[in-house]
Formats: sequence, C-alpha cells, structure tokens
Amino acid sequence: MESLKSPATASSHHIVTAGEGLPPEQRGRAILTLLIAVGLATLDTAIANTALPVMATDLHTTPAASVWIVTAYQLAMMVSLLPLAALGEIIGYRRIYIGGLILFTAASLLCAVAWSLPSLTVARFLQGLGGAGIMSVNTALIRFIYPTRSLGRGVGLNTLIVAIAFTVGPSVASGILAIAPWPWLFAVNVPLGIIAIALAFPSLPYTPRSTHHFDIKSAVLNAAAFGLLILAIGEGAHQAAANVVAIEFIAALVCGILLLRRQASHPAPMLPVDLFRRPVFTLSAITAVCSFAAQGLAFVSLPFFFHHDLGRSQVEIGLLMTPWPVAVAIMAPIAGRLSDHYPAGILGGIGLAMLSAGLLLMTFMPEQPSVFEISWRMLLCGMGFGFFQSPNLKALMTGAPPERSGGASGIVATARLLGQSIGAALVALCFSVSVLHGAKLALGLGAAFAGAACLASFLRLLTKTPVSATKP
Repeated sequence: MESLKSPATASSHHIVTAGEGLPPEQRGRAILTLLIAVGLATLDTAIANTALPVMATDLHTTPAASVWIVTAYQLAMMVSLLPLAALGEIIGYRRIYIGGLILFTAASLLCAVAWSLPSLTVARFLQGLGGAGIMSVNTALIRFIYPTRSLGRGVGLNTLIVAIAFTVGPSVASGILAIAPWPWLFAVNVPLGIIAIALAFPSLPYTPRSTHHFDIKSAVLNAAAFGLLILAIGEGAHQAAANVVAIEFIAALVCGILLLRRQASHPAPMLPVDLFRRPVFTLSAITAVCSFAAQGLAFVSLPFFFHHDLGRSQVEIGLLMTPWPVAVAIMAPIAGRLSDHYPAGILGGIGLAMLSAGLLLMTFMPEQPSVFEISWRMLLCGMGFGFFQSPNLKALMTGAPPERSGGASGIVATARLLGQSIGAALVALCFSVSVLHGAKLALGLGAAFAGAACLASFLRLLTKTPVSATKP
C-alpha cells in the first residue's frame, strides 16, 4: 500500500500540472471518456424513478420497498463522494476515476441480471459507489486536461452533459421501457462503459499526488453523517415517524461535528473546511446547493403540474419538458466560454435571476395555457440554469488551490446530489401540505431557492479570490 502513497510511483509518466493541459488530440479523448461516464452516472440518478412501478411489479415487491432501488444508489454516492475525492489527491485522480468506471460498468451488468429486490438493491449500491468514483474526481481531472486559458470550455461541456442527463432521464427511461423490459435500463450502460474505459487508460493525465495519509476514521464519520442526512431527508419527505426522522437528523449532526473536530488540524481535510474559509468557494457551494434544489423542485413537480393541473397526456408532458434541456444545451457551452473572460458572480447571478423569473412565471401561468405559453417559460428556465452552471463550476474549481482540486471536485458532486435530494423531498412535503396546489407550491419554492442562489452569486463580487487558488 505504501506505493500508493508515494508520488514516485508515477515517475515513469509525465505528471501534468494544473493549468498545463493535455495536447489537443489526447485532450479530446480524455474529455470524451469523462463526458460518457459522467452522463451515465448522472442519468442513473434520475432514470430509475420512472421505472419503479414496473420493477416493483416484476420483482413482486411493494411500491414502498422498491424505493430502496433509488435510495441505495443515492446513499452509496453520498457516503463515498468526499472520501474518494480525498483518496484521489493521494493516489491520483485517474486511478479513482478508472476504478469507479470499471465498478459502475460491472454493477450495471449486475443490475440487468438481478432476480430479486435485495439483489438489485445491492447491485445499485455498488453502481452508486462506482458513480461516486467517477463524479468525485471528474471536475478535478478537467482542471488538468484543459489549460487555464480554456478551462471554461471544458467546464461548459461537463455542465452540458450533467444538466441534459438529469433532465432527460425520465424521457430516456420511458423510451427504453416502451420497447424493452426494465433490465435494459441498466444493460445499455455496459457497452458505453467499456468504450469509456478503453478511452480512459491511454488518455487521462497523471496528476501530482499529496503525501499525507488517508484518514479511515474520518471516512467512516463522513459516511455516517451524509448517509444519515440523506435517510432523514428521504424519510421526512415520505412522512415517516417524526421521532425516527429526528433521531436520524441528530445522529447526522453529531457525526458531522465529530468529523469537523477531527479534521480541524488536518492538512487536507476530507470535508474541506480549509476551502470553506475562502468566501468565493463557500458562496459558490451555497449557490450550487440552492440552484440544484430549485432544479429538483421543478423537475419532480412539473410532470404532476402538467398532468393534474393542466390535464396533459404522458406524450405531451415529455414534449413540454423538452425546451428546458434544449436551452441548457445551447447556453452551457456559451456560458463556459464567457466564464474565461467575465466573473462568475455576474454570469451566475444573471442566469439564476432568469431561472427564478421563469419558475415564478410557471407558478402564475394562466389556467388554460397554450403550448407556446408553457414552452417559452420552460426555455427561460433552461437558459437561466444553463447560463449559471458552467461559471459556477469553474468558480468552485479555481476557488481552490491546485493541490486541493480533489476536495473541490468532491464538493461539486456533493452539492449537486444534496440539492437534488432536498428538492425532491420538498416536493413530497408540498403535496402533503396541499394535494390540489402542491405542484404550484413546489414551483414557487423553487423560485425562492433560485432567488437565494442568485443573491449568493452576486455576493461573490464583493470578495477577493486568493492568488494561490488560481495560480497554475
């Protein structure tokens, strides 16, 4: 194991420093493997929800029990994102990424051949661990794949794939289920995963490594804190017993406090409290959590809104959801390039103001809106979300010094998943408050979260980025 901790192990390979970037041809292959894997890992956080009823029936289990198919994946990711990011700083980001990709691909095959709810749940947990290996270091790798002058371009491509994969997940699942049984939802990952693995070995950069040791006790505390938090959020949303939810929240808080105390003097803490001392990084993380909560609120509630409030069919709902990801696809690369020239605080603030306005306009839409009246509001939301994402991601990565790229990358993925989980849980809470107006209440709450994120984004203009954070 000692060889894993020594930078000398990669001495036979060229070590790429942050900001140096790869040669153009190798860069193209490296970013392609990242985009394939990140797309698959993101898609699988959203795709299973659509198929839960079908899988529950086929596996002879109850709808309530089938929720573990989704929960196991989310739990595995949340408990392992930060530990794997920290391990990546020690043994190299490419090792964590390739290992995660191999595990994700193998676990996808296990999901496809699962014969019962327990076997599928275990396979989904392993798939989540693999997804965490991919997501924990992918943005750190981008910092070494692209030179500093064009980092925004790489971030824009990554943002584009993540946003589209999350938003089209239900549509992709519906399309596959229309022509094939549910195991194909997971089987399609296997050939794409193999392609990504074949591209990864010769193209991903070898990066500098830290010399500190991996803190196993902190990893356990981190897993307990985030695992209990996700359980509490999920069970609270499904109206579990109040005392059970309270115990989970309190236990998560205790584990979090113990983790902070243990990590206080660590040179590279797993929960990166050193990075949160940097105002730009903290505000960027708050912006990310709030914006993904807004997205989660919107994308869980909008199908109910279109179906129950507006009386649209399933086919119409799929079409009405399309303008959002289309707008993200257009705006994310543009915003990525603009982030190489303009402050993230301004670009993110503008995008989030558009998202908040779009969600408010959706909330107070006429009672019988036309397709055009719905579509241009959805376009506005998508344009705002796409315009904010790339600059914010770049701000998170450049807000950390190069040697802490792993910690920053872990926070990027954790903020995304935590925000989406909070958003989905709040939708369930909105429907428990009002069955008739739950969807509109959720959209209004999404507008409020987007507004809070907008404020946090503009506040970054009042801070100064440490020179050490941006120096390659």
